[in-house]
Formats: sequence, C-alpha cells, structure tokens
Amino acid sequence: MRWKGDRKSSNVEDIRGSASSGFGGSSSSGGGLGFPGGAIGGGGIGVILMIVFSLFFSGGDLGSILSGGNGAVFTQQEQTANQSNTATTSTDDRKEFASVVFAHLEDYWNQTFTDYGKTYHDPTMVLFSGSVRSACGTASSAVGPFYCPGDQKVYLDLSFQDELANNFGASGDFAMAYVIAHEVGHHVQYELGISDQMEQIRRKVSETEYNKYSVRLELQADYLAGCFAKYLAGETYNGKSILEAGDIDEAIYAANQIGDDTLQKQAQGYVVPDSFTHGTSAQRVAWFNRGYQYGDLEHGDTFSASNLDL
Repeated sequence: MRWKGDRKSSNVEDIRGSASSGFGGSSSSGGGLGFPGGAIGGGGIGVILMIVFSLFFSGGDLGSILSGGNGAVFTQQEQTANQSNTATTSTDDRKEFASVVFAHLEDYWNQTFTDYGKTYHDPTMVLFSGSVRSACGTASSAVGPFYCPGDQKVYLDLSFQDELANNFGASGDFAMAYVIAHEVGHHVQYELGISDQMEQIRRKVSETEYNKYSVRLELQADYLAGCFAKYLAGETYNGKSILEAGDIDEAIYAANQIGDDTLQKQAQGYVVPDSFTHGTSAQRVAWFNRGYQYGDLEHGDTFSASNLDL
C-alpha cells in the first residue's frame, strides 16, 4: 500500500507512556476481532437489526443512537512470538501508517454516508501501550485492537503488527489496514444504531444464542472492511494506485487466520461452534470478499442472510 507522506488523520490520540495507559477496574464489553439457542422472545429483537440496516438504505429515521457497551474484540493468543521474526518497521512509521489508513477511512465513510443522505461522525483512534482505560472498561495489549461504542474510539497498540505477523503469520501492511478497517466498521455499526440493538439482545438471550448474533455483527464488519478495500483500489496517491500487488491477498490471509475455527483448532485441537463469536475462517474471508466485490451497503446485511457461508 502506498501511504508514505499521505494525509494523516487529526483524530488520533497518542497516549503511549502516559497515565491514561494505566490498568485497573473491571472490563466491560468492547469491540474487536476476537477469539474465542432458541427463538428470541417478544417476536422482534432479531428483526429490529434488519430494519435498522434497511432504514439507512431507504432514507428512513434511524432514531436515537445510544452508547451501548457492545463491540467486537480482536482477541489475541498468548504472546509466543520469536523476537527474531519481529517486524523492523519503526514505531514512528507504524503510527504514520495507521494515521494515514484512518484518514482514508474518514474520507470513505463520510462520503458514503453523504451519498445516503446521512451524517457520519468520525471516530477517534487511541494509540496505547501495555494497557488502557476506555469507556468500555480496561484492557491490556493482549486483547488486541478494539472499538468501544461508549466513547466511539478505536484502541490500538502498535505492537499488534508484530503479533499479527508472528502469531498469525499475517504480515504485510495491508493486513494491518484490514484490522483497522474492521474496527472502524464497528463504529459504522454504532452510527447505524446496530450496536445499541445488539446490547438489547445481549440482555434478553443466553450467551450461546447471543454468540450467533455476535458472529453476524463481526462478519458485517469484515464486509465493511472489504468495501473500504474496494474504495482504496480506485484511489491514487501521487499519480499511482494506492493499493499494490498483493495487498488484498494480505487482508484475505489475515481474515482467514483469525476465524474462530482456525483459532480454536490451534489452541485446543478441536472446535466448539456454539462458542463462535466472529465466524469461521471461510466466512470471514467470504464476507470480506463480498464487500470488495460490491463496495456498497446494500449487500452487507448479515443479519438477514440465510447462509453466512455464502
């Protein structure tokens, strides 16, 4: 991906080394790329999500958007990386890269919401190290990047790029761009009111049943990341295409490596489908590819999809 010297987002808070990166208190639900029933009572919670999504397309009133506690966590495995394989990119370069990607995401989602006659509110990206306090609670770097709807911020420890490469084998700058785009996808869901609906569901159903909704939430964020990739594929910087050969493959490989089934097989040797919260590797790749194919919001309604395997 061509990014060096491109516009950087001004919505970036660098709190690495500050007191704000402290750790304490209990963690509430946040949002990220995480690891690892019966019908809904009242006859309508599941349908509400579909209605909210379709109202956005048709120009209807989305109503008030609350700062629910749901998100999507990109949980990591234990840190077992061999330091000899650590990426050599400097911290300053990583900060610049993340800021440039965030700026492109601002451009894309502001324009997309405008095209639908809606207003988009930019999220903030917080760069931290070690641990961090958020409106969703506290978290260590071991949780990985996450989005908190309580304060509309994406939290990122830049060292995660090493974890992505060493623990998941997903190297390359666009693998990291996919991660950031996925987290911003959760902010888009917040803007649409989906996060609040998910929090309502969480309070009404069992953990096993809620996991099924969580999978659809996460796959939708993957779809939105694919839409962003399609947008970048048509953009240029200094007269050259922003995306380079192999970029999309890097994102697809990263999506494949963090599927629930793949992570569970690696961790315990077998899978427990009822505990899936983010979707299988095949599903994550399929929905990212679908977003990259269509690049619009109409084809991303995972909540009404009868077959998530596509």
